[in-house]
Amino acid sequence: MKIAKKITIFSLLLIAALGCGTARAQIVNTPYSKMGYGMLNDNVSGIQRSMGGVGYAMRGGRIVNVMNPASYADVDSLTFLWDVGISLTNLWSKENDNEGYNLGGGLEYLTGHFRIAKGLGAAFGLLPYSSVGYTYAGSIGGGNESRSGSGGFNQLFLGVGYQPVKNLNVGLNFAYLFGSTSNTTLVTSTSTSYFTRNMKIRDWNAQLGVQYSLPLKNGRDQLTLGATFQPKKSFHGNAWATSFDSQDTKVDTIGYTSMSGNYEQPASIGLGISYNLNRKVTIEADYTYQKWSSAKYKPIEGFEPQAMKFDDRWKLAAGLQYSPNKRGSYVGAMSFRLGAFYNHDYMNYSGNNMRDYGAAIGIGLPAPNGKTTVNLGIEWRHRETSPVTLISENYLNITLGVNFNEMWFWKSRIR
Repeated sequence: MKIAKKITIFSLLLIAALGCGTARAQIVNTPYSKMGYGMLNDNVSGIQRSMGGVGYAMRGGRIVNVMNPASYADVDSLTFLWDVGISLTNLWSKENDNEGYNLGGGLEYLTGHFRIAKGLGAAFGLLPYSSVGYTYAGSIGGGNESRSGSGGFNQLFLGVGYQPVKNLNVGLNFAYLFGSTSNTTLVTSTSTSYFTRNMKIRDWNAQLGVQYSLPLKNGRDQLTLGATFQPKKSFHGNAWATSFDSQDTKVDTIGYTSMSGNYEQPASIGLGISYNLNRKVTIEADYTYQKWSSAKYKPIEGFEPQAMKFDDRWKLAAGLQYSPNKRGSYVGAMSFRLGAFYNHDYMNYSGNNMRDYGAAIGIGLPAPNGKTTVNLGIEWRHRETSPVTLISENYLNITLGVNFNEMWFWKSRIR
């Protein structure tokens, strides 16, 4: 099959993903996502999620590592690599004596990776930035109240990685950020009324990355250090609220404002260290820090959670991968993964910070013919607020990723 035809197929998949990108918000299913910009995503692939979400120091020609664009420089010269991931999520939640259960799922990511020249690689794809999704209801004096939210922000990105000198990689991700969120309160009593808070973003994003690898023990072992930086910036878009009362029959728009100068993304720093032992065992630990407490966020009066504020976000993650013998038997060519993380999130409600922690395991199953790998992961995650637990949530996420490694640039001999 010609390269042009394969690129066309991938482009169609990407367009399809753009069409369903906002549907990903339904995976969230948590009332915590009504605050701020929703639940943030760390740009992890299925492989990385099975390792606790690490990636700043991860490099290799068989993974699309969007967490650090410096890794793009290591792509194999003969292949075109692309990775598609989907997930299925079960959620069990408890608030006081009330228990709930939700099932969700959808497209997680779609990414591609290819070599441009020696020491120069590129990647592109579609990733979620944040997600909103929840529905719950209750009784109020003389009526009922229901709350729901949906939507999310997505990133269509293009990145490059370059190796200026041996063992040192640098890289850049540039993304187009787009999407919208909606949070609605519906009140039914003697009349019906609703209030909706809306946000729409059309913006850009950038991230810098660097990795340095130090070969040890005659090149059989390797120590890699990785770091990323994403600058603080103001979002571009609009935020507004609408209200409606059946006795008035008129929809009012309230607090329409430009997001520029009023809503911000803080600077973000990522640090990672990994050790590859005898090309079989990889161990990595990561640290992420985002100073959300200094980011501007303009509430729409009467339409925002009154007790909400932002905290600084930090996350610790660690993971391990074991590949017995990539050139041996089928079992030896498998990859076995495990990891864990702790996340102090950016949301704070009534003095209670939201945090979550979890653990994951996974396996990489190589296709019988070729370098394509099917990656299956299972993750357990617990989320709650502290010091007072408002809602306690437990998640079981099943992620399926297919890592296609095609010999697109191999020139066949003419006999």
